[in-house]
Amino acid sequence: MRARLPLPVCLAAAALTLGPVLPRVGATPAPTTAAQPAPALLTPSVTARYRHDRAAFTQGLQYVGQGTLVESTGQVGESGVRRVELRTGRVLAGVPTPISTAFGEGVTVLDGVAYHITWRTGVAFALDAATLREVGRYRYQGEGWGLTHDGKALIMSDGSNVLFWRDPKTFAVTRTLRVTDGGQPVRNLNELEYVQGSVYANVWLTNRIARIDPKTGNVTAWIDVGALTQEASAAASRAGQPLTFDDVPNGIAFVPERGTLLLTGKRWPTVFEVRLPGVTAQAARRP
Repeated sequence: MRARLPLPVCLAAAALTLGPVLPRVGATPAPTTAAQPAPALLTPSVTARYRHDRAAFTQGLQYVGQGTLVESTGQVGESGVRRVELRTGRVLAGVPTPISTAFGEGVTVLDGVAYHITWRTGVAFALDAATLREVGRYRYQGEGWGLTHDGKALIMSDGSNVLFWRDPKTFAVTRTLRVTDGGQPVRNLNELEYVQGSVYANVWLTNRIARIDPKTGNVTAWIDVGALTQEASAAASRAGQPLTFDDVPNGIAFVPERGTLLLTGKRWPTVFEVRLPGVTAQAARRP
């Protein structure tokens, strides 16, 4: 969902614990166990800060090595995919979302291809990750929100509590999984990042990132990014361009060689590099 809501409604939604929703038809339920341990509560530790384009309504983010990010942006007429220099925030190259009337959503790079989805257009684009030239497109049903991959399959969110595994060659759904916390559905799953066997998901209109077990759908940890939101908001206000109610946290990227995450938000002035318990350095894999 991307409809603009009145400010009091958004703030109230962000402050409330996520409530249950009706089961989604056709989704595979998560396996049940007698008792699930309560999710850990984690706070990121900032190690570095980088500039971020204030015009970028960030919908997807991935670190592709050599100090470079691939980022997708939203809003009709402003959507696109870009390569960005992390250290300076400089846009190295960029293309608009190929359908000009589409609202761009997530992006992920797998085997040299940047897959870019759209909100309600029902079209996904395959772009050459180096040149950003379109090399294919696919149709799908429903909304598109976030996108990542586990090294073999694409993983997509649609704003519900369901994650979809998709074949990168055909974009066909090969698996679905309901995400729950204490047995209750976790709705509004947005931007995604697969990190060392877990799926990390921004939860729209909140300051929380869910760490999800991709086998069970259970939330194993909540990451509180409230302090990052406050810092980004203060910096934006000092610059005379305050964040609006829909400039929420959105954007997660894993930096394997340092074992860190890059976190940002829609129209935020900063990309934060952070450390989290359980995330460790590893040899970089070619995206």
